[in-house]
Amino acid sequence: MTRTLRVLSLALLVIWAFACAGPPIPHEPDVIDVTLPAPADRVKTAVMQVLTEGGYAVERKDDESLTTGYREEISGPWDWLLRWRFGTGRSRVEAMVTPASEQSSRLRLNVLYEGKDGIFTRWEDSPTALPQSAENQLRLIKNALQIL
Repeated sequence: MTRTLRVLSLALLVIWAFACAGPPIPHEPDVIDVTLPAPADRVKTAVMQVLTEGGYAVERKDDESLTTGYREEISGPWDWLLRWRFGTGRSRVEAMVTPASEQSSRLRLNVLYEGKDGIFTRWEDSPTALPQSAENQLRLIKNALQIL
């Protein structure tokens, strides 16, 4: 009886574990490519300022490219429970600023967002959360440049 109960328990555990998993949901990449009416130096400074204030550590790859590590999330004493039970997301940003003319520049923002359902699942590409979205980052950059 105990062996049958163990086998049944193990089978139910396996079924439960795989029942929650499903194929990843396809989504569009979160990329914006725009021309801004500001010199490239001002745009780079605004991008660095907005990303730093948003919790990202910004690194300069070369004269045109900026990249970040994963965004620093606000930590609290109960975060482990929240992440374990409900999952979490993380994001990083790649930006390229190239001069289009003396008074304008081209900005390409790519936000890479990953999510997971709980502590025992792996990170998967996910649709970007609104506060970290490329549209929102562009809005903040335009505000920093005082462009309407």
